[in-house]
Amino acid sequence: MTSTWLADAELTRAAQSGDVVALGLLLERHQAGMRAVALSLLGHGPDTDDAVQDAALTALRRIGDVRDPAAVGPWLRMIVRNACLTRLRSTRYTERVEDLELPSAAPTPEQALDRHALQDWVWRAIEDLSPTLRMPLILRHFSTDITSYERIAAVCGLPVGTVRSRLSQARAKLAEALTATAASAHSDTARLAAASRREARETLAAAERGAFAELLAERWAPDITLLSGNEPVGGGELLVKGMEGDLAAGVRQRLVDVVASRSLVLWEMDMTSPAQDPEHCPPAVTWVMSLEAGRVRRLRLFHPRPAGQPAHGVTTAARAM
Repeated sequence: MTSTWLADAELTRAAQSGDVVALGLLLERHQAGMRAVALSLLGHGPDTDDAVQDAALTALRRIGDVRDPAAVGPWLRMIVRNACLTRLRSTRYTERVEDLELPSAAPTPEQALDRHALQDWVWRAIEDLSPTLRMPLILRHFSTDITSYERIAAVCGLPVGTVRSRLSQARAKLAEALTATAASAHSDTARLAAASRREARETLAAAERGAFAELLAERWAPDITLLSGNEPVGGGELLVKGMEGDLAAGVRQRLVDVVASRSLVLWEMDMTSPAQDPEHCPPAVTWVMSLEAGRVRRLRLFHPRPAGQPAHGVTTAARAM
């Protein structure tokens, strides 16, 4: 059984030798960073989930291409970034192109899986899909000529929209199955997520009773930095001012989801504006927190993108919370 304390390089080498649990551990370990990249480019929505799921399947096919096993984290984030940029460049879903597809002279995805000794796992997972999900997935990712949505729709006798929906469901199930293999090795991630969920709720509760500043001083790094992209825009005082200002205006946040690792945590929140000012704030925000020694050291806040625009970070106290 793959051990949880193995470094990225060791897990990558194990995955390249066919250890699917090792690959699942890598994806689970870097899930927060991968999702943070997708959120920063696409905002909240199904495209974000699809980009992360596509990255998991790309990693399954391409893990053998990683030349520096210790740098697998940046490699995974690059896959997500390219998948997101493809979506942003596309004018229609039917025009999506996988940036990281192998060139024609390279091995096909199926040959790559043979090389990685993961093919048995992949095909068992595919066979576990329902027939309605299995066929579009195999055509899309393993056929040579029937890969476009239109051709898959013609073969399956389905509308193109249905093909897109079924592919999304199939990829999600495979990605879940891949990351679930890590559960046989450890439950660290579940414990981290549960603890972070409690902390998020405690943070919101403290803010509503006027104790946000005290909580930050107790739990976060004393030199906490608020970033917009990679540019510092303030520290703890700005965070407290923004939170208190929004609460006074009637803005509230509700925790929706948590993704947690030892170095990066995401808190995804819904936001509600005051009844008298329904456009006061965006509908959602994600707190992207980098940790050092278990304390939040850097914070980025991302709001959903307006239609057709990339997501943006917070740059003012009024929008900080």
